Amino acid sequence: MLSNREKELLIELWDKLALVAEDIGSEALLRMFTAFPKTKTYFEHLDLSPRSEHLRSHGKKIVLALAEGTRDISTPLFTENLGYLGRFHAYQLRIHPTNFKILNHCMLVTIACYMGEDFGPAVHAATDKYLSAFSALLAEKFR
Repeated sequence: MLSNREKELLIELWDKLALVAEDIGSEALLRMFTAFPKTKTYFEHLDLSPRSEHLRSHGKKIVLALAEGTRDISTPLFTENLGYLGRFHAYQLRIHPTNFKILNHCMLVTIACYMGEDFGPAVHAATDKYLSAFSALLAEKFR
């Protein structure tokens, strides 16, 4: 699925993003909630205003989980370590898998804005593949 070079690019990228996890994650979530208002359904109990503590906290969790996942993307640990997220989102939160794809798109846009020229075609393609694999893992338990 991912070449060794793509894995290196992902680890390097997500290590950088982990340092600003709250900013990246909250901006991606805000983009999603603004562009796709129906995604707010699962978050009605939270303050979703820009820079809110809820948005920053949840955004940080997302970015750190994605950063952690890059270390194990091609190993069985990827599914083992992150499988709990799939179960949690499917059985407890009941988040529809389509929302993961929407968040992926918003995450790509946010990263591109943040990274600028450092987010070239190779990094973009690797990130898109990675986010697709991550969301497929989350959606797996929904069935």
